[in-house]
Order: sequence, then C-alpha cells, then structure tokens
Amino acid sequence: MTLSRFAAALFWLAALLSPAHAQPAESAQASVSEHLTVADPFLEVRTGPGRGYPVFFVVARGQAVIVELRHTDWFKVRAEGGQLGWVHRQQLETTLTAAGAGKTFRDIALDDYLARRVQMGAAWGRFKSEPMLKLYASYKLSDTLSVEGDLGQVQGIFSGTNFWHVSLHSEPWSDQRLSPFFGVGVGKFKNFPNLSLVGASVTDAKLAHMIVGARYYLTERFVLRADWALYTAFVSDQRSSEYRAITAGVSFFF
Repeated sequence: MTLSRFAAALFWLAALLSPAHAQPAESAQASVSEHLTVADPFLEVRTGPGRGYPVFFVVARGQAVIVELRHTDWFKVRAEGGQLGWVHRQQLETTLTAAGAGKTFRDIALDDYLARRVQMGAAWGRFKSEPMLKLYASYKLSDTLSVEGDLGQVQGIFSGTNFWHVSLHSEPWSDQRLSPFFGVGVGKFKNFPNLSLVGASVTDAKLAHMIVGARYYLTERFVLRADWALYTAFVSDQRSSEYRAITAGVSFFF
C-alpha cells in the first residue's frame, strides 16, 4: 500500500469512528434514578439530546427532576408533572442533590481519552531540512507504555526517502491533558536518488531512532502531537548517517 492510500484509509477510519457516526445505543448510558432540585431560576427541557431540539418545558426553581438516562453530555429527565425531556450537563450541574450539595458529572469524552488504547495519526514536518510526511499507529500496552509503528516519506530536491520503524514509547503522565513522551525503535531506511545524478544508487539500510515529544488532548477523540527525532541509518558496517526530524500533527483514538 502506498503512503497516499494509507493516508486516505486513515482519515476515512477517523471519520467513521468520530462521535458524529456513533450510534445512540452505544453512547447512551443508563443512570441510577436520582432526584435533583433546580437551583437556578429555571431548567430548560428539550425534546431531544441536542441544542437543535426545541425547549418544550421549563422546570421552575425548587422543583425536582429525576435523571433517567445519559447520552454523551445530555440527560433524559422526568419532571414532577411527568414531562419527559433532555437537559444538557452544564445546566444539570447547577442543580442540588438530596443532601443539598451541588451535582457534578464525569466528562465522558475525558473518560474515553483516559481509557484510550489504539491511536492513529498523521504528522508533517522537516527531515534534515526537507519536507516530510509521517503516518503512525500505536497501541497502549499499559498506562505508561505503548508500541508504535510509523511510515515516513521525505521528498527532497536530489532524492526521495521512505522509511518505517517500530518503537516502544514511555508516557509517564498519560493521564494528563498535556503528556510528554519519549521512545526508541528500529526499522528500515531506503533512499532513492534522482536518476539524473551520476553514479546514483539506492541506499537500503537498517534504521534506529529515538524520539521525544508531547501530546495534548484537544477535544472529543482528537489529540495534537509534536515531536523531535534522531534517526541513525546504518549504511554499512563502517558507515552510518544521522538525520534529525521535527514534526507536528493530529491523531485520533478509539
């Protein structure tokens, strides 16, 4: 598979797994029936789980609602008069519990981020001052360790380079929104010089690399990433070449 086809497949999968394509049955979570008291002047109840649905009923201050179901950040509630509708999490967090304390709800999107296992992404940058595209996929082995596979392509003025490598990453603060990481790995490196060059020959070498970078949880299922890497290509038993690269991009997780 070429790099361009792999990129197309990667972003098609990202669109397929995005929350917009998630089925309601998968994201809805039954809640234990809980009585909450409205503390604001009123609580807006909508006909469906979204701001595009109209408000058909208003619960006044001091009245109670019963939480019956959760769908992402929307909650299905029942008013004292039996009216059944949907309220956003932000509004429900202004209500009071039976003990008189403010009600809080866990952020499902953040929970998904903390429980992520598979992550796929693309990054752009410079490889020894030449433009570079990198695609990667990783799998978490534990809370702080993951294995990652990368495909890279560099298109220079006098030559083109393809490479792949597999690496082990350590992410000590993987539960934080901003999370640094570092890793080491091995792979293969192939350089294709322009045929117009005198004595041009393909270089096929083993590759080792180390990488340091950081991830930042952006929103929903998307993460920003920036990294710096040092690549060593073992051209022969007597000769090796070093290349430095810096990239930035975005990934999605599921």
